[in-house]
Amino acid sequence: MTLQPASTCTFRLLDGFQRRDLLLEDALIGGAWIGAQDDARFAVTNPADGARLAQVADCGPAEAIAALDAAVKAGPAWRRTTPQARRQILKRWHGLLMANQDDLARLISLEQGKPLAEAAGEVAYGAAYVDWFADEAIRGDGEILASPVLDRQMTAVREPIGVVAVVTPWNFPIAMIARKIAPALAAGCTVVGKPAEDTPLSALAIARLAQEAGVPDGVLNMLPASRLRGAALVGVWLDEECVRKLSFTGSTATGKFLAERSAPTLKRLSLELGGNAPFLVFDDADLDVAIRGALAAKFRNAGQTCVSPNRFLVQAGVHDAFVARLADAAASLKVGTADEAGVQIGPLINDKAVQKVEAHIQDAIARGARVVQGGARHPLGGSFFQPTVLVGMDPDMRASCEETFGPVVSVTRFETEAEAVTLANATPFGLAAYLFTADRKRIARVGAALESGMVGVNEGAISSEVAPFGGVKQSGYGREGSRHGLIEYQTLKYICEGGLD
Repeated sequence: MTLQPASTCTFRLLDGFQRRDLLLEDALIGGAWIGAQDDARFAVTNPADGARLAQVADCGPAEAIAALDAAVKAGPAWRRTTPQARRQILKRWHGLLMANQDDLARLISLEQGKPLAEAAGEVAYGAAYVDWFADEAIRGDGEILASPVLDRQMTAVREPIGVVAVVTPWNFPIAMIARKIAPALAAGCTVVGKPAEDTPLSALAIARLAQEAGVPDGVLNMLPASRLRGAALVGVWLDEECVRKLSFTGSTATGKFLAERSAPTLKRLSLELGGNAPFLVFDDADLDVAIRGALAAKFRNAGQTCVSPNRFLVQAGVHDAFVARLADAAASLKVGTADEAGVQIGPLINDKAVQKVEAHIQDAIARGARVVQGGARHPLGGSFFQPTVLVGMDPDMRASCEETFGPVVSVTRFETEAEAVTLANATPFGLAAYLFTADRKRIARVGAALESGMVGVNEGAISSEVAPFGGVKQSGYGREGSRHGLIEYQTLKYICEGGLD
């Protein structure tokens, strides 16, 4: 199949970019920037005002196959590239990401809505994974086994798993895809990727920088697609035997579907899925620390993070004081557009997200909860929403059972430690949890009892490239970051060499 060259499009809102060559609207396949075979395109808009930013290539099955062909063709040479050479390329990529941090942050803010300072932090966070896995590339060692027979040498070696498909969400459009691509490249795998339809521009920009860093043609392929075509595109990758691994971040429902579709070819999966994180505050907690942790964990990216605390469980002795202080802090948060000075909360990604937040609040009020702060759309209009605090929550309310994914704090009062643990674990999800107490013995007890892949103790910002990121139960499986993140992209081969005497 021959793909047609890309058509010419006009990229909107160019002002302020130092490198306009990072403003891309086409797919990267086999080292070439090309449009969809039928010239189809879809609009990318700014969630703050609905302004169209770009018309991006709308890829489908034809482009998915072409990307796979390119990745398969590039695989043997990339697999034979030394770990030291892969490390150097990734180090250059990291350097380019940081050198272009301002432009990349502006792209994130335009298509995703988060404040510029927060977007710049995301670029640094994503780049940190590239830097980490650059070094991990040369640490992917095997082992020499103790042979029970004298004339044999037994070894276990780690090898790249092969072609990897990555599918990422819109809430962290650079960090999510960087922390999947970086370990795949470090391990010697080739990649086909589909960024979220709401935020493809950031992913295309970092793919361009990966090219500039020396990633060979076909090793990294990036295909934007609309909601209409995205499922068919990914479906090709799910069905093809040559795709040996899929890494996905998104909803639990979609993760289950991907696991089912991957079963016939027995692909290895990394699934980072939905969360319903509890935030436990005990009577002996330092409330200054707890409030800082709540603000950092809950209101980052307007609450649109997978590890955002969804259920605040506060012990009776400090409940009223904690609620009053958090309501005051939430009321002082500045809501606005990304480029406005001092803004701390931007818009939600779209009106559908706002409607979900409204539905959760209305359900809670109807069942007896009370709004202490906020509770409605922001006067700015559009998809801006007021930072909100609800009290009087119970486990049956939608906001207690479903991931709200918005700037809403839902508070439930508890009496005993055992009650808190029971409430915290009363969910099918288990991605993150937060625990605030000054009692070291309680930290040990509750930390062990919480059914979660990650626990923040007296800390609201827990993500790091050096730590394993992932969940348990219906929050998925597999880990990203740390040395464990590299192993996800490797297979283990046992070699037994006999007749050595």
